[in-house]
Amino acid sequence: MSVASSSVLQTNENAKNMPRNGFFYRTAELGANREGHQELPFVETIVGRRGGLRGILALVEAVAPTNMTVLIAGETGTGKEVIARAVHEFSPRRERSLVKVNCAAIPTGLLESELFGHERGAFTGAVSSYVGRFALADRGTLFLDEIGDMPLELQPKLLRVLQEREFEAVGSTRTRRVDVRVVAATNQDLQQMARDREFREDLYYRLNVFPVYLPALRERKADIPELVEYFVRQFAASVDKSIESIPLETMRSLVRHHWPGNIRELQNYIARAVILSNDGVLEALPLESYQPPEREIPNPTLEDKVRREILAACRRANWKLGGPRGAAARLGLKRTTLFYKMKRLGIEPPTDHSQD
Repeated sequence: MSVASSSVLQTNENAKNMPRNGFFYRTAELGANREGHQELPFVETIVGRRGGLRGILALVEAVAPTNMTVLIAGETGTGKEVIARAVHEFSPRRERSLVKVNCAAIPTGLLESELFGHERGAFTGAVSSYVGRFALADRGTLFLDEIGDMPLELQPKLLRVLQEREFEAVGSTRTRRVDVRVVAATNQDLQQMARDREFREDLYYRLNVFPVYLPALRERKADIPELVEYFVRQFAASVDKSIESIPLETMRSLVRHHWPGNIRELQNYIARAVILSNDGVLEALPLESYQPPEREIPNPTLEDKVRREILAACRRANWKLGGPRGAAARLGLKRTTLFYKMKRLGIEPPTDHSQD
């Protein structure tokens, strides 16, 4: 290997537990798993646990044995689901189910049934009874992802099950008791949403019993080399390629990059790079440009304030303009009115977001 390269795939003899730049790379262990040997404990698979995530995992280990509700906050793509699973794996409930629900991915009208179940005939199309996620997670853990997108009208029922440990399925008069540990996650500012009456304040405080903040990747740059090498090994194995080195300049540029999409963006970048790589060297692909946040204007005009308010609403709505959780609804405007104002103020969504 040349001195201009950073080793990725060491031989099985010298890779195991080999310290390098403060990290331990697990090439040998990953290879053993692919061969059908005993799997590693979940915590051993968390990349960065000896770096930027060390303090977070210490918090997780402290709270996991309790029944406290945990609220994980952080930008999209920072690995909130991994931390939620760590809470479950460290807890006495690890032998039971970890049930996951993405509150943003389920239509508003179906989310209540998805969480609490329904009886046959409870609504049009309910041809049979359905067991909800709370019942499935009994004596286990329920992970509520994107909790900030839960409809306001459903939040009192969630608050009740958190406080009383009981609920009724849709269309049922029978109260069911459950023993469920709830871990919630959000990329939104729930406290600000509560102030704006977009999220119930009592539910926010009930969820925020033990908050865990997951930093953005740009705040834990020391973890990037280990993440890069881990993803290279992972994707190279999946496409049956041998990637033996990463040019130092490529690694430096990856560490310097802002990564607005966080770990998910890095993961996708490495997947593309591995596919296009030849001769055992990771291909350096162009990195997307990053636009830094706008600077504060000393004496903003009314137009500046309107523009800032619209931008804030669009970002919080993930650039979705219409719908009950869209930017227009947040601003109390019609979608067509918001679109007109955005056009007049020169506000355009990022290229990877549609104006639906």
